[in-house]
Parts: sequence; structure tokens; C-alpha cells
Amino acid sequence: MGFGQGVSGLNAAASNLDVIGNNIANANTVGYKQSTAQFADVYAGSKIGLGVRVNSVVQSFNQGNIEASGRSLDVAITNGNGFFRMTSPDGAIYYSRNGQFQRQDDGRITNMQGLQVTGYPAGVTAGAGVQPQPLVISNAQMPPQATSTITAKFQLDSRSTVPATPFASAPGTPPTSSMFNYSTAINVYDSLGNKQQLTAYFAKVADAPPPAVPPHPTVPGGTDWNMYVTDANGNMVGGAPFSMAFDNAGALQAPAAGAITLTQPAAGGAQPMAMKLDLTGTTQFGADNDVKQLVQNGYTSGSLLGYSVDSDGTIIGSYSNEQTQKLGQIVMAAFGNVEGLKPEGDNVWSATGSSGQALLGVAGGSMGTLRSNAVEASNVDLSGQLVNLIVAQRNYQANAQTIKAQDTVMQTLVNL
Repeated sequence: MGFGQGVSGLNAAASNLDVIGNNIANANTVGYKQSTAQFADVYAGSKIGLGVRVNSVVQSFNQGNIEASGRSLDVAITNGNGFFRMTSPDGAIYYSRNGQFQRQDDGRITNMQGLQVTGYPAGVTAGAGVQPQPLVISNAQMPPQATSTITAKFQLDSRSTVPATPFASAPGTPPTSSMFNYSTAINVYDSLGNKQQLTAYFAKVADAPPPAVPPHPTVPGGTDWNMYVTDANGNMVGGAPFSMAFDNAGALQAPAAGAITLTQPAAGGAQPMAMKLDLTGTTQFGADNDVKQLVQNGYTSGSLLGYSVDSDGTIIGSYSNEQTQKLGQIVMAAFGNVEGLKPEGDNVWSATGSSGQALLGVAGGSMGTLRSNAVEASNVDLSGQLVNLIVAQRNYQANAQTIKAQDTVMQTLVNL
């Protein structure tokens, strides 16, 4: 006769209560995965068991609810089994589902415990033997980009009359309204990011059939216009003026896309400018003069204003020049056996031989996608844990009763 079975039952029940209590305590911990105690009976070559033991404590890696947080560097993993890959200052590698990140003053992205988020720097493509490294969001000024293409669509009024005065422009003597039918400004940028304002003027051309050289209109039955482009001082821009030919349906027939290049000489320390002008889609109908599209690809330099994370883990920086730029991409990790991961506390796990080697990639597919401004809440089912708590408590009481019964039997024997 012994007390071993009852004592082992008390110990196992106490361990189960500890596991349940830990789950309840972490019901609001971001990225926490609830645990379950698993038990095994104990035999030692006899038909009567010697009690019970805790076989293992297994975590459930089912996804928790996704909750909005309002922080741009809060990132949740959705619809997948991936982990964030973190590294400590001493080089140790950890994995986490907690995406509450912050940016340090030196640009490093870390979790609240100081572990650094790893990924691929801007301009580096994942794979091909490239190893992830700690991500850094730099405060460096975004360099400017000189204008190289201008895409414009205009509507020119076919009811316009030919200007009474030939077009002329020079510094100090800008063109007068009698020299053109319509004008509009075009802002471009040089290689230093300085804005330069060009002005486009449109003047309808009088018909001049052969033997005039060149004859007008270029397209039989159509209409020709001249386009003049001047800089802020009134000088004619290189490549201008040029002729625009419309057919009798009002569609632009010439110049062809990419046929016109506007140039500006080097000035103020900036490089010379060469800008391809595409007028495809410009029309000449019986409607008011108007700009339908005016897009150029240049911009000035900009300061970093904020950042966000795309669904594939790409960190996008927003700058004061209204441009965006990729700053890096968060790497993801997956495992053949996630239950083999070793919990290290602080919402991180480490790989073991049981979990297998980390499989690295980027968000998407089975690893899940990322959602910015959100976090993955704990997957603890609080109602279920409270029910389990009652069951574990009854189990503890029942094992205590077996010890009490053994004690009563022992006392009876002693009294004999």
C-alpha cells in the first residue's frame, strides 16, 4: 500500500493548474499561443500503475484574432504559419508572432525587448543565397530625380482663329495674348531637385497649300498647330517650337510618341536636361482649351515623414516630396514542426532539432500575409480555460481524496 499514485496525481493536477493559469494570465498578451498539458500513465513492470506524469506541454499555434492598433509599425501575420525572424545583439536567432515593433533613434527596427527585426535591405531580392540582416529605416534625404519624360494630353479648341501676331518671346519681352490661342505651365525638375517652370503656348496655323513650303495642313483636310515652350526667363526651350498635325476627326497624327525631346542647358550646378515629350491622346475638338493630363517623372529631394508595411512585408517610406520609396522587406520563417519550437519567454521561440531548420522566405502563401496597423491577439479561449480550470480543480480534489483514503486504511492497520 502506498501514497505514490495520489501524490503523482496531485503533482500532475498542480502542473495542469499552472498551465491553465499561465494561459489565463496571458489572455491579453499579443502573439501568445495557449498551452495544453499532456499526461502519461506510469508503470514499472506491474499490472497496477504507479500514477501519472506530465508527458509534455504543447502550444497551439492557431491564429489569434487580428486587432487594429493604429501604429504603422504594428504588424500582424494573417492566414499563415510564418514567424518574424529576430536577432539579439549577441547574434542569437529567435522567432516571434508578436509584431509590435518600434524604430530606434539609429533606425533599427526592434521589438519591445530590443530584438532586431531581420529582412532584406532595399534593392536586395530575397533568395539566391542572400542572408537576412537587421533592418534599418534610414533618415537620409531622398535624392531628387531630374525630369526625363513628360506625358501630356491637351484639348485644343478647333473654333480658334489664327493669332494676329507672329509668336515671339525673349527675356523681358514675354509673348502677348495676340500671339497664341492657349497657354499652360509645365513644372519640371533638374538633377538637383530645383523646380523649373516651363510655359507651353499653342498657336493655330493658317492653311497654306502648295506651293507653300512646308504646306499646311500636314494632313489633308486637317489642321496644324504650333507648340512653343519657353523657360521662366522667356527663352525658347531646345526642341521647340514644333508642329502638331490633326486630322479632320480631331485626332493628333504628328508628332509621334517620343519624337519630341525638350532640352535645357546646364545651370546652377545642375546637369543638362533632356525630356521626352509625349502628346499622345491630344485632341482638337469644338470645345474649350483644356489640359486633360500633365505628368512628369521628376521630383525634388524629400525628408522621411512616415512608413508603413505592405502585405508582402515591404516597408514603404513616405517623404515630404510626395514620393514613396522601398526601405526593405521583412523576412518570414516557417518550420516543419512548429510544436517543436522552444518557448524562450518575451513572446519568442527558438528552433530545436525537433522543430527542424527554419525555412526562410517572404510573406505570402503558407507563411501568411502581413497587415500593418494591427496585431495578432492571444489565441487563448478564455471561456474554455475557465471550464478547464474547474475540471483541473476537481481532479486535484479527487487525488487528494485518494491520499485521504490511504491514510484512513493505514490508520486502521496501525490500530490493529
